[in-house]
Amino acid sequence: MQQGYAAVLCVVAVLGLEAAAPGECELTRLLQDKLHYEMRLRYMKHYFPIDYTVQVQYEEVLRPSNITRLRNGTVSEASLRYLWFHVSSQAVLRIREVLPEKHPSWRYTQELGQLFDALGKEYSKYRQTDVEAVVADLVKLVHSAGTESRSKAVRPKALLDNCLKVMRMLYGAPCEW
Repeated sequence: MQQGYAAVLCVVAVLGLEAAAPGECELTRLLQDKLHYEMRLRYMKHYFPIDYTVQVQYEEVLRPSNITRLRNGTVSEASLRYLWFHVSSQAVLRIREVLPEKHPSWRYTQELGQLFDALGKEYSKYRQTDVEAVVADLVKLVHSAGTESRSKAVRPKALLDNCLKVMRMLYGAPCEW
């Protein structure tokens, strides 16, 4: 009887590495509310000049197709969430860098940054420390400032659109949205 119980606990522990933590789900739900279409439209498009773009590194644009390709390459869901967190929080920082404090979008991006900070704290409590090498390399590229030759111009709204789409892909099922 005890061996069966131990086996069930072992399976639950292994599955727990792939499942999103309850605090993580709550914070991503708050992020989803903040990234509602009308808010992204108002703060990232209407309050910016027409065709305004932000310079970001090539690796800082994370689309659903990138996640699908990495999934097909057997990258774990935990690693994909790790990558999404770093890319999305960096995108918010890039947007904040171009905004003066009195800009109407400043407070909105500050609130997004605070949610990502809280998610980072939650993430560090529940995650395994090692991730796949391909994801670790991408995170290093995202945080390296010396690769300006691989930069591209992206609209602020597009960065947050991608953030929301990928977040829904990664957290929708585990958090039962």
